[in-house]
Amino acid sequence: MANLTIYVIRRLLFMIPVFLGVSILTFIISNAAGDPIALIRQGLRSVSPEVLEALKAYYHVNEPLHIRYLYWLWDLLHFNLGRSLSGSPVINIITPLILPTLMLQIPSIILAVAIGVPIGIYSALHQYSKKDVSITTIALFGYSMPTFWLGLMMIIVFSLYLGWFPSGGAAGITKIWWGSEFADRIAHLIMPLSVLTYVQFATFVRLMRGNMLQILREDYILAARSCGLKERTVIYKHALRNAITPIVTILGLGFGSSLAGAPGLETAFNWPGLGYKFVQATFSLDIPLIVGITVIITIMLMIANIITDLFYGLIDPRVRLG
Repeated sequence: MANLTIYVIRRLLFMIPVFLGVSILTFIISNAAGDPIALIRQGLRSVSPEVLEALKAYYHVNEPLHIRYLYWLWDLLHFNLGRSLSGSPVINIITPLILPTLMLQIPSIILAVAIGVPIGIYSALHQYSKKDVSITTIALFGYSMPTFWLGLMMIIVFSLYLGWFPSGGAAGITKIWWGSEFADRIAHLIMPLSVLTYVQFATFVRLMRGNMLQILREDYILAARSCGLKERTVIYKHALRNAITPIVTILGLGFGSSLAGAPGLETAFNWPGLGYKFVQATFSLDIPLIVGITVIITIMLMIANIITDLFYGLIDPRVRLG
């Protein structure tokens, strides 16, 4: 337990330079195109004088770049992300958007693992069979599939032609689907959640199949079989424990990749999350809002990575002893 505590503390300390590095890059990129105030005025010409003065004070436009970064970092550490062009504090705009994004991201990862791991095992146990070829083909198709394109195809088929599900949004506007407000929200969630689950499911299937094929060739598996153990015991007690370890590593990366695709997916389904708002902020050159969403997504990724590292340390003692 002490080793695990030290391991977690070490990982938390490692997050500090990572966060500083990301904050420096975010600040430099947001200022690389020129004066942020000039860009904001170009994106939204009718900025009120009060908002403009607040933006000037927030960016400290008269100070050198490194001093401006220190001011910006100090405000960031105090949860001050500036004001959007709408005049509202960025933190107030972003906070309600986090839950809708997590409503897609977290269930999709859970479903992808729950479905992908057993299918990957089945595919490995039936290597080169017709079912294995079918599974790997479906997985390869999903692995290379842009989420926004698949989302648009599902909207055309299941919403436009069949009329089974609403085409977008998180809740109905003019009518209630499926008889209740709760069922209405489920109806809006099904298609974007299905797209995201399928894309991530493909990764876990391919990884699980490859790991299981490699583990099944190990000497200790052959020894377990020669001792007369049941095939189910060999697969699920001995092989699975070692084959599933890399899956934990991929969880953090999978969360990051799905967040990277959130702008396209959420825009396709008009889903009111961070990705959808990021696209809107980009079109209007709302620099404070763009930077704020980038920072929040970075923090979400860092939290996901530390949770992944924690689980990895729990299932593999060699990690926390290294």
